[in-house]
Amino acid sequence: MGFATSGGILDRAIEAEDKKHGDFLRLDHIEGYLELSAKTKTYFATAINMWDADFYIKVDDDVHVNIATLGQTLVRHQSKPRVYIGCMKSGPVILQKGVRYHEPEYWKFGEAGNKYFRHATGQLYAISKDLATYISTNQHVLHKYANEDVSLGAWFIGLDVDHIDDRRLCCDTPPGRQAQITQLCFGEFAQTCWSKQVNLEAKVALSSTVGEGLVVHEAKSISVDFVVEAGYK
Repeated sequence: MGFATSGGILDRAIEAEDKKHGDFLRLDHIEGYLELSAKTKTYFATAINMWDADFYIKVDDDVHVNIATLGQTLVRHQSKPRVYIGCMKSGPVILQKGVRYHEPEYWKFGEAGNKYFRHATGQLYAISKDLATYISTNQHVLHKYANEDVSLGAWFIGLDVDHIDDRRLCCDTPPGRQAQITQLCFGEFAQTCWSKQVNLEAKVALSSTVGEGLVVHEAKSISVDFVVEAGYK
């Protein structure tokens, strides 16, 4: 996460918790809804230089990730270069000011009524090491659009990238139905999980180099390293 206001109450509280638990990655970035694209660049550029992983993942802070299930899927794409995994969409370009998701640079996307190019929804997506390296290397010339998910898709649109559209990254598993569903969702929104009293810290095992986030009894069967960042949306 970045910083709210330098020296503010929130930042002091976060610093105190981080000093006690060491569970935050602090970015050189000031938080703000209009700064999410910049934060995305900073995160991937920071993470790739701190951890050597096969995949780097961004998840919104109101999504609880089924890390073991996600890890099993990432393994299947581990041998591919330049992989972009997410729930791919192509929404309308919003011209009207004052409307949520307004795109100030709408004119770049053609005539009124046009849609964006394919890109992953922002709540949960993963990119391979090659793509994270590309962002880190070119971060100073990558253009930032108003919406973070659009920006990420734009950075890859001219590259030879394997877009993996996996709808399990944008669905919810109904409570009590896990045993009946063969393919579980990779994440659940916070309101779904509150009633389950999910305690991720008790379920996650960390490797010595990268927080792989594997459920302990499944860690032996999955061999893929990935870094997860929970971000404010």
